[in-house]
Amino acid sequence: MDPLEGELSSTSIEYEPVSVKDVLVEMKDTAELLIDLSYSAVLHQSEPLATEVLRLEERMDVLELRARMSLLMAARKPADAEQLAPVFGIVGAADGISDAAGDIAKIVLEDVGLPEAMRAALPDAAGTLVRGVVATGSAYAGRTLKDIDLESATGVRVIALRRGNEWLLNPGPNTRVEADDVAFLRGPDSSIGDVYETLTGEVYEAPSVETADIDDLERAVDTIIHMKDFSELAVDLAYSSVLFDSEELAEEVRNLEVEVDAMQSRFEAWTLRAAADAPDPVALRGLIQLGSSTERISDTAIEISEGVLRDIDVHPVVQMAVQESDEIITRVVVETGSELDGTAVTAGVPDAESTMSVIAIRRPSDGWLLVADADAELRGGDVLISKGTRTAAADFRELASA
Repeated sequence: MDPLEGELSSTSIEYEPVSVKDVLVEMKDTAELLIDLSYSAVLHQSEPLATEVLRLEERMDVLELRARMSLLMAARKPADAEQLAPVFGIVGAADGISDAAGDIAKIVLEDVGLPEAMRAALPDAAGTLVRGVVATGSAYAGRTLKDIDLESATGVRVIALRRGNEWLLNPGPNTRVEADDVAFLRGPDSSIGDVYETLTGEVYEAPSVETADIDDLERAVDTIIHMKDFSELAVDLAYSSVLFDSEELAEEVRNLEVEVDAMQSRFEAWTLRAAADAPDPVALRGLIQLGSSTERISDTAIEISEGVLRDIDVHPVVQMAVQESDEIITRVVVETGSELDGTAVTAGVPDAESTMSVIAIRRPSDGWLLVADADAELRGGDVLISKGTRTAAADFRELASA
């Protein structure tokens, strides 16, 4: 038996009083990490990373059951049931993201196959994320992240730690790195190799891939990369719509889901055409599975924001859970004649007195534009999806107003 299978199948779950807010926070953080890990597992063809995805998927199953038990205990009257019904949708959506990420990881674990063109494109889409075990003699072992000051010195961030079966998601400055911890690092290619070597005592080997010279396959790959980015954005927007009880943000989630559905249709067409010229059409199976799983992630965003769309009051416990995030996502319409009208945006940073980052633009005449992919100039009527602090968001809204 696979050691992981034995470990997971032995999990027994009984009801115990837990904070619904804390469970929802952990489910949200786990879902976001699962998306990162699953795509990185595909990029690196990494069985260890893919196995971590399945570990987290099992953890999500436990969290889902605990959340449902607690919600059932909390419903005592019809008014409670009405407010808690959308929370069940949020719980189910996080589990849906987990299942989709697990299917992506199985592309690697079950050797389903994936064209090299896909792996060549994923670094830009997923960034560099690596898994390493902290060596006993590592310079980082036994020290807090604040003491190590890793991100300031190298640009590399520890996004999660696993200590045995315990997960430390979103570790803070006082989190201590211990020997034998499994660390997940994200950062620039220029420095992540040195950090990995200091952490593990082993040399980091970057993935090496070659691109395939098939036009239809390149179009399919480009489409699925956009699907991934749009799906992640939809999930972020969905959580923000719940936090602010914002029907406007929830409507943008619906707009994104429609866009991803259209991309899915184009993706399938390009993939079928590419099969005619591919030396091994069977290798496209993994690409098809990746496309299907990515589309399912965007579907979950609708489940998260469904209560807002149906004008059901958001339960306070959900708002408290989503507020745990340091950053927020906002929707702003650029008014003609405002300070943002005609402003250049480079790599998401607007040429304005603001610390907000523009993630995406929805232009009524042109559709969606992810500004990380291209520079842009803002126009009156643009709908901006931006990320930043609450204070910066308020100032940014004023810049967009005429």
